[in-house]
Amino acid sequence: MPELSRRRALTAAAALATMAGVQPAVAPTVSATEHGRHTPASFDEVYKGRRIQGRPVSGGAHQHHGGGYAVSVDGVELHVMRNADGSWISVVSHYDPVPTPRAAARAAVDELQGAALLPFPAN
Repeated sequence: MPELSRRRALTAAAALATMAGVQPAVAPTVSATEHGRHTPASFDEVYKGRRIQGRPVSGGAHQHHGGGYAVSVDGVELHVMRNADGSWISVVSHYDPVPTPRAAARAAVDELQGAALLPFPAN
């Protein structure tokens, strides 16, 4: 009897699941609005003495990396990125995902501890 390979086992499992009417483990692609994700509202506030601002934008690098959203601290752009799970990170607090761009701006201010945010060079 031939040895059962991982590929054959997975193929057989997928075929049995299909025959049984079970949905595959890979979810179909859906839009952000179907996930209940939306573009966050604009904000403009002073947090710990620093002015943080955020607003939806269209086109350019923001559309790809910032998820259509621009954030600044004291007028200097804070590069933000939306993760696949809907959380946000910034170039300053890259390893600490937060739920909103406002939270990313606040986390950056906390991390900067009074230091100025320097402009991030464009590639």
